[in-house]
Order: sequence, then C-alpha cells, then structure tokens
Amino acid sequence: MTHGMRSDTHTPHFGSGGDWRDTAVRYALLPLRIFLGVTFIYAGLDKLTDSAFMQDAGSGSIGDMMRAIRDSSAIPALVDLSLKNPVAFGYTIAFGELAVGIGTLLGLFARLAALGGALISLSLWLTVSWASDPYYYGNDLAYLMAWIPLVLAGAPLLSVDAALRSRRRQRTGGYQ
Repeated sequence: MTHGMRSDTHTPHFGSGGDWRDTAVRYALLPLRIFLGVTFIYAGLDKLTDSAFMQDAGSGSIGDMMRAIRDSSAIPALVDLSLKNPVAFGYTIAFGELAVGIGTLLGLFARLAALGGALISLSLWLTVSWASDPYYYGNDLAYLMAWIPLVLAGAPLLSVDAALRSRRRQRTGGYQ
C-alpha cells in the first residue's frame, strides 16, 4: 500500500492567495475580537460614568450588589475581598474591562488582553452569575468561553501585534 499526500483536500494557509475558505479562516476571529472588544469597552465606560455604581452603598451601587450576591456566589471569600473596598474594586473592574477591550479591539498584546478578559469573566461567573439557574442563563460563562479562542490564537490579522510581527520579520530577513 502506498501512502502519500492527498492533493484534493483543503489545506488552509495564511500566506497570500487561496480561495474564499482560506480568507474565511484568516478572518474567523475578527468578529469575535470586535464584539468582545466593543462590549468590554462599553462595560468599562458604563461603570465609570454611572455615579450610582461607584458607591459603597445605595441603589445600584457596587457595594450593595456585592453584598446581595455574597451568599449565593461560588467563592464568598472573593466577594468578601471586594467588600473591603467596593469602590476600589469597581474601579479596578472598570479599568480592567477598558484595558481588555482596547487591547482586544486593537490587537495589542492580544493574548494577554484575552487572558485578562477570561479572568474577569471567570471571576464574574463565580460571583455574580453563579446563582443563575439553569447555569447557561448566566452570561459570564459564555463570555469566558468566547475568550478562549483569542487566548489561544491571539490577533493574527488586522492588529498591532500582527504589524509588529511583520516589522520584526522584515528586519530579521523573514526568519521569525
């Protein structure tokens, strides 16, 4: 029996040329990057511009929200940590969401930004969304899963990371 390479199969490549499937493969993560980037920028700005949210107590405050979910969260100690200074925690989450969103949208340190987004989503799932029943009603779990492809692949196209990688390749003669 002779073994060889089949020439009739589709092999995606990331060089120039190719058919529509190659193009689809190259651009597959772009809609996810745009959605998560815009969503996290919006979430961060929404928190920063909501005067009621950045308060220790009161209707719509981060402090009251954290106290309300404490007993139903998977990790009450994490909520207790945030309750030591709810306003600082609120600002940390808001600026973290902004940094993750901007990094993801621009493709700047894309894997690191995606990891940050995954960690924010994980912490929100284990605290705020944990009591959702059934579990798939909690949107933070879906966000956590959406970040994983970007953690693994980064932003290989239309990104600052890709431009910097291309520039390094040109300087080293294509050996990177």
